[in-house]
Amino acid sequence: MISSATLSFLKSLKKNNNKVWFDQNREKYIAAKNEFEIVVSALLQKMILFDSDLKELEPKHCTFRINRDIRFSKNKTPYKINLSASFNRGGKKSVYAGYYFHLQPEGNSFIGGGLWMPESANLKKLRQEIDYCFPEFKKIIHAPAFQKHYKELERDEKQMLVNVPKSYDKENPAADFLKMKSIIATRNLSDADVLNPDVVNETAKSFKALMPLIKFINRAFE
Repeated sequence: MISSATLSFLKSLKKNNNKVWFDQNREKYIAAKNEFEIVVSALLQKMILFDSDLKELEPKHCTFRINRDIRFSKNKTPYKINLSASFNRGGKKSVYAGYYFHLQPEGNSFIGGGLWMPESANLKKLRQEIDYCFPEFKKIIHAPAFQKHYKELERDEKQMLVNVPKSYDKENPAADFLKMKSIIATRNLSDADVLNPDVVNETAKSFKALMPLIKFINRAFE
């Protein structure tokens, strides 16, 4: 459902990231955008079967604009070189954890989800939930389906505290997870993976494996 033409457009955009070129190739962009939105719509139809929190969403609530916000960035290129969508309860701008699809050529595509860099108040709630319910949390990330699709949570040192938060004992069994500023799991996709006609079904399977973690995180905010 994703064509080589869409990947070719994104490759060319990377080399010609300027408004003049983009305007000259706007029809190709519209074709790629429409194709990606069809994939997002098909994914939503499958995802609401295992996560009813998404049943009110439409593709427009999930897909991101290709225009970059360059107001506070040193990188002034006007366009993203990917197409992406986030499937969250309440829409892509909500505070809730969700699922993410990132389409970028040359092996830079990936799928996954969780909660990325929440505000301190919500991060505090999530840490408390992990501390109180650590056996349940461990069971979720050690489940066969989660292990098959993701293996483990991301452990980016830039998104982790050096020490356990002050309100927790350094010997806490959940210490490694309490240090995390984000709770994220991802799986890389090759260009062959995203061009696979079965990409929607395969992605939905990966998202379903992530669903217990999404529910656990969002429970902390209820």
